[in-house]
Amino acid sequence: MRKKFVYCLWGMIAVSTLFIALMFTAIWNGWIGYMPDMEELQNPIDRYATQIYSADGKVIGTWNMNKENRIHVGFNRMSPYLVQALVATEDVRFYDHSGVDFIALGRAVVKRGILGQTSAGGGSTITQQLAKQLYSGQAHSTMERLMQKPIEWVIAVKLERFFTKEEIVTMYLNQFDFLHNAVGIKNAANTYFSKEPGELTLEESAMLIGLCKNPSYFNPVRHAERCTERRNVVLQQMLKAGYITDGQYAEASAKPMKLRFHRADHKEGVATYLREFLRRYLMANQPQRENYPEWQKVQYVVDSIAWEQDPLYGWCNKNLKKDGTPYNIYKDGLKVFTTIDSRMQQYAEDAVYAHVAKFLQPAFDRENRRKSNAPFSGQLSAKEVRQILNRSIQQSERYRTMKAAGMAEEEIMRSFREKTEMTVFSYDGEIDTVMTPLDSIRYYKSFLRAGFCSMDVKTGAVKAYVGGLDFTHFQYDMVMEGRRQVGSTIKPFLYSLAMENGFSPCDYAPNVQQTYIVAGKPWTPRNASRSHYGESVSLKWGLAQSNNWISAYLMSKLDPHQFVQLLHEYGISNPDIHPSMALCLGPCEITVGEMVSAYTAFANHGIRCAPLFVTKIEDSNGQVIARFEPRVNEVISEESAFKMLVLLQGVVDGGTGSRLRFKYGITSQMGGKTGTTNRNSDAWFMGVTPDLVSGVWVGGEDRDIHFDSMAMGQGATMALPVYAYFMKKVYRDSSLPYRQDAIFDLPEGFDGCSQAVEQDDMMDIEDVFE
Repeated sequence: MRKKFVYCLWGMIAVSTLFIALMFTAIWNGWIGYMPDMEELQNPIDRYATQIYSADGKVIGTWNMNKENRIHVGFNRMSPYLVQALVATEDVRFYDHSGVDFIALGRAVVKRGILGQTSAGGGSTITQQLAKQLYSGQAHSTMERLMQKPIEWVIAVKLERFFTKEEIVTMYLNQFDFLHNAVGIKNAANTYFSKEPGELTLEESAMLIGLCKNPSYFNPVRHAERCTERRNVVLQQMLKAGYITDGQYAEASAKPMKLRFHRADHKEGVATYLREFLRRYLMANQPQRENYPEWQKVQYVVDSIAWEQDPLYGWCNKNLKKDGTPYNIYKDGLKVFTTIDSRMQQYAEDAVYAHVAKFLQPAFDRENRRKSNAPFSGQLSAKEVRQILNRSIQQSERYRTMKAAGMAEEEIMRSFREKTEMTVFSYDGEIDTVMTPLDSIRYYKSFLRAGFCSMDVKTGAVKAYVGGLDFTHFQYDMVMEGRRQVGSTIKPFLYSLAMENGFSPCDYAPNVQQTYIVAGKPWTPRNASRSHYGESVSLKWGLAQSNNWISAYLMSKLDPHQFVQLLHEYGISNPDIHPSMALCLGPCEITVGEMVSAYTAFANHGIRCAPLFVTKIEDSNGQVIARFEPRVNEVISEESAFKMLVLLQGVVDGGTGSRLRFKYGITSQMGGKTGTTNRNSDAWFMGVTPDLVSGVWVGGEDRDIHFDSMAMGQGATMALPVYAYFMKKVYRDSSLPYRQDAIFDLPEGFDGCSQAVEQDDMMDIEDVFE
């Protein structure tokens, strides 16, 4: 009996050993579970990440499989305390094993698995944890997690074969999510201490490594005391491992935890809206009409044109690698070199924030406190507000998810009126509160939105791109995605058509209100001012004052169909622009990016430059695989462009843009144009210098969210200051090639008026009144 038992025992051991051997062989070869191939192991996901560079050589972000913005930091640029703390706390025998620590594993099995001591520590090595970060998905059950473990052991062993210990530690720290969007040690050091990783002190390093156990539980922002205790545990482990002395331990553990915490702007880094735009732009597929809902008909046309005319649009799918597959920004380790200047980008983001968040938003909040329909205009009825909110509910992710789950409409709408705990955005930091989802929709609509873009006049190179104020909470891009009515900023296009048809800045027109017949119906445009009413005024004065009557008069002398054709030549891609008299006042919807591109023609001898976002792309070996050149087309003649510069300078020197001079003290040669749509729904400013063209839009999420007063809602108040702040910062930076003494490339003594006459075919003032 005893001998039989021994045989059975040895048999069970043999079978178990064989089973384990077969299992690990199957795992090693990828027959069980996911096993990355040799190439992928030699090039982990972080090495596949595409890096985005600014024109001045700064890494401004990355794209990887998780679409997170990790920025790699080399081993030599980390504080040695970080590495020592990590090894002492997470894997004290790190330098002695080959991926799996069988001593720690055995201890964990006995103490945690058999004796149930949950505080006994785990058996995972740093390399195993890295394998989990890189290749294991989220486990949905304990059994699934247990199945992942042996796969991670095998991957860990393979990683140890391909990488040094220093490389493994470096990858681990660059991969770990330290909470609050602080992915990777560089972002973590900056988020919690406003430092570079190499500048971290002993106690700061210990605190960050302490988060590796459980970032949420030891969150230093919400649980400071708990985090301090964990930091001191890490310091004890460092003392025990011999990395620090008793004196260092006593001094560091006695210090209170001092954070210089700030959440990463947007998500992380600068130019977040541009990075997201480029990610989608590069990876776009050829547009198919069935993939666009009816309300995206315009976007389908825009994308179709981009697919045919812009080499950058859908570049990854238009170009194949040597193996015949398309490029992938998440896996191919590309380097994308943008035209963005990191300094100008920061100035642009600062300018938008300073004016919109710090000045306009508080003023808008004060006005809203007096409105029963806030944040909507007081001119709306309660019924109209309900309709807008119901439409927003149906467009929300919450509604679509509940609808897909089969919930009844009444049940869904009731859930939007039930209070729940949530965290909401504010410019002073996120706020934990309790409100209904419907109230949260209304709350988020109360924030003003903005878009800003600046381009090089000669090439169209985009130097600054601000699609909004906070990418995390407001992801709709108001530079290249959002289309809004442009108001009076359309007038320079109309005036350029007039210049092409023989007019000049000093030609005269009757400054009176007239009625025109449009589609068989009378149309009588209004004007904000009655200055010089009844007089003949120059076209230069008419544009400087943004006079609607002069614009309507010019439109009556020109062909609306020709005007629409000219707008398309300026790069305006909206196919729904209808030729009519009213078009002269800017009712059509255009993006900020298109407007800035169009205005380049005025300062570039009539040649318009399309937006240039990227100059080149390199593969993972540093070989240039694509170059992108400026795309240009002639829109108006050189002489007409010269005349337009005279007209646009008049706006700044004595018209609606003159506060750039008297309030902001900018002295450079500069043209511009303000724009304000009906009820102050949209505020615009376009600025033109000899080197840069910039555009600003400010408004609400919906057209019915706006200032009710013209004093606050006009373009000169809402949009122009953003441009002023930006240009002042640019001019003050001597490292940039932009100077206030730069002059427009005009013929000497040119004023555009040498041929000016009071047109013979112009209506006599007395005839107008008859």
